[in-house]
Amino acid sequence: MKRRQLIRYGGISLLTAIGLAGVKTTLAQTSSNRVTITYLGHTCFLFSGNGLKVLVNPFRPLGCTANYQAPVAAADVVLISSFLLDEGAVEDVKGDPKIMTQPGDYEIKNIKFQGISTPHDREGGRRFGTNIAWSWNQGGVRILHLGGAAAPIGIEEKILMGSPDVLLIPVGGGAKAYNPQEAKKAMDVLKPRVVIPTQYLTNAADKEACDLVAVDEFLALAAGMNIKKLNTNRIAIKPSDLPSEGTVIRVLSYS
Repeated sequence: MKRRQLIRYGGISLLTAIGLAGVKTTLAQTSSNRVTITYLGHTCFLFSGNGLKVLVNPFRPLGCTANYQAPVAAADVVLISSFLLDEGAVEDVKGDPKIMTQPGDYEIKNIKFQGISTPHDREGGRRFGTNIAWSWNQGGVRILHLGGAAAPIGIEEKILMGSPDVLLIPVGGGAKAYNPQEAKKAMDVLKPRVVIPTQYLTNAADKEACDLVAVDEFLALAAGMNIKKLNTNRIAIKPSDLPSEGTVIRVLSYS
């Protein structure tokens, strides 16, 4: 297997189908600016844009994800939020990616990544340690992946995280991540333009081994918002497609 570079410092746009196309925005961007987001299960996503492939949180099929397919993808960059149990499975990632596992500031191919430390539990990290939320701009879209965040967003975290264009947030609960109520509160603090829920009970999950709830419990708390469940695990987002105000929620498919 190739030596990994492990960094340890401190078709058509789917937006027409999901209802983002045609929403007015004040941003002027070229049509080449976009990021494609592919859901690979649990909190694992592949982001493609600016000639870079960024893989976040590859996992091993264990426990709740025992019936999932192990994510198989080539990547230039791998971002890891934590290494608990099934988390942080970097050994099977294709290519020779740079792997970031610690909080801090990084720059790869002119894209700046920021890893922000948050507790991985509701006890200040005393049970499960630290989670890393990852923030970066790709394809002109500001992305914030909260990983396995479990604590409320404080003032310092809010300053570092800002108001992302796209927020990926765990909603299924359990001991190591937001439950639906906590996720809704964090969403209200961060005020993103697009929310993509993560880490919830899917049809593919091992229900006997899983302490998560279905995404519908989170969606019920956001009743009245622009919500759509998609029949695909992939979405392409351009800056010009982002809503100029308010938040929309898009649920990507995983079966």
